[in-house]
Amino acid sequence: MFYLELATGLRKGEIAALLWSDYDAQTQTIHVTKQYLFYNGQGTVSPPKSSTSVRYVSIPEEAAKLLEQEHEKHPKNPYMFPSPVTGEMYHPDAIVKIHRKICKDIGLEHVRFHDLRHSFATTALQCGVDVKTVSTMLGHSSAGFTLNVYTHSTSRMQQEAARTVGKVMPKMLER
Repeated sequence: MFYLELATGLRKGEIAALLWSDYDAQTQTIHVTKQYLFYNGQGTVSPPKSSTSVRYVSIPEEAAKLLEQEHEKHPKNPYMFPSPVTGEMYHPDAIVKIHRKICKDIGLEHVRFHDLRHSFATTALQCGVDVKTVSTMLGHSSAGFTLNVYTHSTSRMQQEAARTVGKVMPKMLER
């Protein structure tokens, strides 16, 4: 579940609501059509946050392999990541608590589950994925929103920008 989060940037309610029928193994895509939310102690499955949040998200081959292994653990359960306690969807807050415990156990106490979404966006951009594609994968309505909210300028990105501009500058001076 957490690997898939890092590889896709899905929201916690979207991950909680995933069914095996949302996954196409042939194309290695997940169809995000719903989210699982809790309000006033009541769980509800609803459409995602916005119309652009209904989307197909391609996943890396390693994530697909891990999903196949996950499916072997509970092949008759319709939920992609069922709670081991109830067999139903994980409560979204339970996902956060599990993540918090894993992080604490490995010495990363200040990493929120939502930070994995940020990490996906930043990593994808650092690897050269265009912002429009990242925005679409995150379910945002605009690439500008993705750039403003979910990515952080890193020293590596700045160094690459300096190298790129540095290659162009001598050519400009020749003119």
